[in-house]
Amino acid sequence: MKLNAIHHVAIIVSDIQAAKDFYVHKLGFEIIRENYREQRKDWKLDLKVGDGAETIELEIFAELNPPKRVNRPEACGLRHLAFYVEDIEKAVTDLNKLGIACEPIRLDEYTQRKMTFFFDPDGLPLELHE
Repeated sequence: MKLNAIHHVAIIVSDIQAAKDFYVHKLGFEIIRENYREQRKDWKLDLKVGDGAETIELEIFAELNPPKRVNRPEACGLRHLAFYVEDIEKAVTDLNKLGIACEPIRLDEYTQRKMTFFFDPDGLPLELHE
């Protein structure tokens, strides 16, 4: 078996409007489709991340009263979601202008690439990696 690429990443959020504002209006991801699923009483928002062969989908599920995220990033499961950027300083400046705070930029000790973290409305760690 050969796994060719990541097709999508799925996350659960507590507030669909807050998530939509953050991921669509602030981070700029394009909506592919948005559906309320009556049988599950939840929202599903599919977003486009990247272009061409690099495109993946970010699936956002909004459920009523989901369990809170474990506050340690080292807990089993998704640790963080990382996005590649060409200019990390510009990306951090852009996020700061939107009221999104970032941790100080640092170098990955193995790759020597610049990186930083910020958080979505539910506290999911998001990384920028240059």
